[in-house]
Amino acid sequence: MEMILEIIESTGFANASVSSLVMMAIALFLLYLGIAKRYEPLLLVPISFGMLLVNFPLSPLMLSPDNGQPGGLLYYLYMGIELGIYPPLIFLGIGALTDFGPLISNPKTLLLGAAAQVGIFITFLGALAFGFSPQEAGAIGIIGGADGPTAIYLTSMMAPHLLGAVSVAAYSYMALVPIIQPPIMRALTTKKERAVVMEELREVSKTEKILFPIVVILITGLFLPAALPLLGMLMLGNLFRECGVTDRLSKASQNELNNIIVIFLGLTVGAKASAEYFLTIQTIQIIVLGLVAFAIGTASGVLMGKLMYKLTGGKVNPLIGAAGVSAVPMAARVCQTVGREANPSNFLLMYAMGPNVAGVIGSAIAAGIFLALLN
Repeated sequence: MEMILEIIESTGFANASVSSLVMMAIALFLLYLGIAKRYEPLLLVPISFGMLLVNFPLSPLMLSPDNGQPGGLLYYLYMGIELGIYPPLIFLGIGALTDFGPLISNPKTLLLGAAAQVGIFITFLGALAFGFSPQEAGAIGIIGGADGPTAIYLTSMMAPHLLGAVSVAAYSYMALVPIIQPPIMRALTTKKERAVVMEELREVSKTEKILFPIVVILITGLFLPAALPLLGMLMLGNLFRECGVTDRLSKASQNELNNIIVIFLGLTVGAKASAEYFLTIQTIQIIVLGLVAFAIGTASGVLMGKLMYKLTGGKVNPLIGAAGVSAVPMAARVCQTVGREANPSNFLLMYAMGPNVAGVIGSAIAAGIFLALLN
């Protein structure tokens, strides 16, 4: 009878708490969104499953080593986040997948990518006003960049206890780009502005594409060394893609390596969303502030687009400013969709990719600024 009681007491049923059951329900809901609604499934599915695994009562997956006993599987995999390994490797894959041609062809779209980062710094100030520390405020503000790996990297460096809430907020808003952005874009522009057909982009030479990642890393590396882990891997991946002599490395960065890191990153990020860290007032504040950051980033990009529309005599469609947040390529596709509503013959996708990839660079630079000043 004692043995039977010990077995019963060691089950999850006997040790379940309301908070763990709530977190498991949240994990199942996020899993539903990833599978049924296809909201960023490549990351939301492993994140939500990691969240589910770690919130089982008595789950050993995140146990740290104790008295000679080994730690849990996800505890060791999480070292890749804690040591700042996974996000830069994700950036390596992003660089190998990204064509910087639209940005090189139309370099003034860098301004749109820069403008869209305004939401990061305004939300940083808002988080300070809510009582968060400067390090926590920086981690919350970076959600406005709509760049999951950057948000994870910065949070793991400055406020690891917020990693679960920040990562879930960042990827949720990335997945909800088609829902959040269009109302803001329509509210800030007229139908005439949305219908603008832009001039054809010039063709970019192979030499320009090879030189671009080298020049960017030379400039940003000298001005902001703290951004080198992210930007360095981004530009290395792009150099693999464009130089023409490293096809195998480019394909590995885009596929095998990227897929493996996505699995490890998603599982371990989800594993940090345990009930004790996630079910707090802070989490609600982070989710609200993250939405504010993303909305302000979208609005500031569109407003910069309107300014460029005025200065160029109506040659720039202000909608492409919304792509300045770095949700690649979802934000660019949203620009295309909203633009075609106003003008069915309009094709904004390639023009929006310029500010979109500029936003990737901009969010990494913003993270580097926070690391240099606050960490």
